[in-house]
Amino acid sequence: MKTQSESDQLNEKIAYLEFKQSSELLALKEQFELIYDGLKPLNVIKDIFSEIVSSPDIKGNLLSNAIGLATGYLSRRLLLGATSNPIKKIGGALLQFIITNVVTKESEAYQAKETIELETPSKKFE
Repeated sequence: MKTQSESDQLNEKIAYLEFKQSSELLALKEQFELIYDGLKPLNVIKDIFSEIVSSPDIKGNLLSNAIGLATGYLSRRLLLGATSNPIKKIGGALLQFIITNVVTKESEAYQAKETIELETPSKKFE
């Protein structure tokens, strides 16, 4: 009689462990799918883009760089136009680089000044 109850207990433990193993395998498969989807290039790009959009510091730097690049390109086009002379092309690229850097730095300084002005409390109400 004792052997039957021990074998019943053993069978119950085996059934429990088999159930536990199957549920853990299912959870492992789900976790694998989540990781696999997270590592797809499109999802990585989406995550990075959403991080950029949500960060105000990166937005400001991106805006400063875009303004600098646009100003440099437009000044190069306005001053030199379309030319086939290689010396003018090199000079135009150098001019564009200098103007881009200057405008980007001035834009960053202007944005920093605006940020400081917004963060300082007004003394009018004291």
